[in-house]
Amino acid sequence: MDPFLRAALEEARMGLQERGIPIGSVLVIDGEIVARGHNRRIQNGSAILHAEMDCLERAGRLTAADYSRSILYSTLSPCDMCSGAALLYKIPRIIVGENRTFQGPESYVRSRGVELEIVNDPECIALMESFIANHPTLWNEDIGQPTC
Repeated sequence: MDPFLRAALEEARMGLQERGIPIGSVLVIDGEIVARGHNRRIQNGSAILHAEMDCLERAGRLTAADYSRSILYSTLSPCDMCSGAALLYKIPRIIVGENRTFQGPESYVRSRGVELEIVNDPECIALMESFIANHPTLWNEDIGQPTC
């Protein structure tokens, strides 16, 4: 596994250990991790702290030139909100651990010029499949689906 995707997976596992949703993300610039994050919606009682949003927040203020050289890694296909943040900051490349359990607006992101690579890593898939099976209510809340 790519070392940066592995770092995102470590973040996802930290989120699970914290009794949160196991999705992780890292931001890489010039071959170095500049920020890490994981989904902290449950832990922080937040409406928006998905893994990618947490990662971007932890990166702090960056310049447009920094973002233009960056790669965003996420263990799961970014949702509309997280994809929108990547588009806003013109992050040119996103590496996704898996999109089998959830698929964000990938076609739209690609249509906006972002290089999107889907790895479909077995560890990322297994982590999300297990979480969704064991915590369907939390999962549906995270992706904005009603729980019936």
